[in-house]
Amino acid sequence: MDVIFEEGVNRLQPDILFIRKENLNIASDWIRGVPDMVCEIVSPGSYDRDVSVKKAIYEKYGVPEYWLVLSDFRAIEVLTIDNGKYVRHSYAELEGVARSKTIAGLEINVKDLFD
Repeated sequence: MDVIFEEGVNRLQPDILFIRKENLNIASDWIRGVPDMVCEIVSPGSYDRDVSVKKAIYEKYGVPEYWLVLSDFRAIEVLTIDNGKYVRHSYAELEGVARSKTIAGLEINVKDLFD
């Protein structure tokens, strides 16, 4: 589903997104506003776009949480906004658990995802 931050300026299609119940007013034909979480499943062909371009746009509009599923590294990185910039909140590679700060109880064991 498309996420439109500004009409005619930015339209992205994250692989996964989450919107809290109290923010569902931004969901209509598309998402028109800032989701509470977006996730990109990064492939070799999308690495630069997901890790640089999309990250910068999500950061600019203040998406509270950005998950990167890095298949080639068998890793998950969770970034959260701190003073307008993304900082690493959680990271798991090969084993371990990546945890959300924004969505209570959301955690993913890397082994469960990649094995």
